[in-house]
Amino acid sequence: MSEVYYPDLSPLKTGIAGKCPRCGRGKLFSGYLTVAPACTSCGLSYEFADGGDGAAWFVMLFVCVVGVGSILGIEVAYQPPFWVHVLIAIPLLVILPLVLLRPAKGILINQQWKTDAHEGRHHS
Repeated sequence: MSEVYYPDLSPLKTGIAGKCPRCGRGKLFSGYLTVAPACTSCGLSYEFADGGDGAAWFVMLFVCVVGVGSILGIEVAYQPPFWVHVLIAIPLLVILPLVLLRPAKGILINQQWKTDAHEGRHHS
């Protein structure tokens, strides 16, 4: 019996698309951020997936730097009234994390599978 061949897929491409890290066809998520139990295409179990807070941390860091930098840049360059900041800042600081969180979690989980990463453990 021959073993099925799976191509070497990019964790970046499959993670952004929310696809299986092994075959690139099945869905990685069953909900917005809920990881599916297994791939519907190749059957890979997603029990290894430990998204943790990594994706949220990276997204929060990126959005805060970009968001606050944009707000400060607009203030310095144009000195608009307060309501302009409200119209720009609230959508930027609320919508951008919602858009970026799922792809970031997908990338981290797919990279975890590709590198066979596990929790650190001390061996006595």
